[in-house]
Amino acid sequence: MATNEKDMMDTARVGTAPYLLNTAGSALAGSPLAFAHRGFAPAGGENTLKAFAAAHDLGFAYLETDVRATRDGVLVVFHDEDLSRLAGDPRRVAECTAAELSGLRVAGEPIPTFDQLLRAFPRAHFNVDVKDAGSAALLAGAIGRHGAHGRVLVASFGGRRRRTVQRLLAGGGHHGTTVAASPGVPGVAAAVLLGNIAPLPRAAFRRVAVLQVPEQHGPIRVVTPRFVGNAHAAGLQVHVWVVNEEQDMHRLLEMGVDGIMSDRADILARVMTERGIWPQNLQAG
Repeated sequence: MATNEKDMMDTARVGTAPYLLNTAGSALAGSPLAFAHRGFAPAGGENTLKAFAAAHDLGFAYLETDVRATRDGVLVVFHDEDLSRLAGDPRRVAECTAAELSGLRVAGEPIPTFDQLLRAFPRAHFNVDVKDAGSAALLAGAIGRHGAHGRVLVASFGGRRRRTVQRLLAGGGHHGTTVAASPGVPGVAAAVLLGNIAPLPRAAFRRVAVLQVPEQHGPIRVVTPRFVGNAHAAGLQVHVWVVNEEQDMHRLLEMGVDGIMSDRADILARVMTERGIWPQNLQAG
């Protein structure tokens, strides 16, 4: 059996969350997943409905995004802590009301709420980075309202935020339903240290379905064949961010990673097309 065929079979066996459509018996079984990082906005306008529509039109079923809470408790789709880089306003998102944000523009586009995003793309799957503590409860509420448990993966550099979302959903009258997740910095660091040496203890990662990691952190090589193999042995998928060069995408896919996030959705779509696993949005359930 060729190495890439074995890797595809391994991919189909790991990560059992409904969110992951590349698991055995699912629509994309055996295929690595492609994530459009903040949508596709080569001319600016990241994390806008226009950017996500552009990625969806390219064939993406998986859209990576970020959420923050406004001063009056509305969950908005925005990466930075302050508005200066994208909207030319010096204030922090947390200092503004939703009404105040509605008057601002990012490359000519309004800043969407997360509810708007779920409604605009009812079949898309969202990889959500929870950027502040106030967003956790709001995200859990939005997932519950829209019944989007199978369409959202929760990630955060702060593991407490991710755990809060999962706890609120599991105990919030949603029949014990929670969401897929990736660990925060401490969990990822532990996985990297262990995963490049020995098999990962699955019990230590029982609340997560994937390890979302950079290929390299400073001088430390994170994603190696041994790391990928040990993650798979523990039933965990490996998603790599942010990969923008075509040769790197091919190399990582040959290594057996289960997903790639990219700012260059056009290049990633071309790579996936060349490998015969595109589009993915037609398969999203």
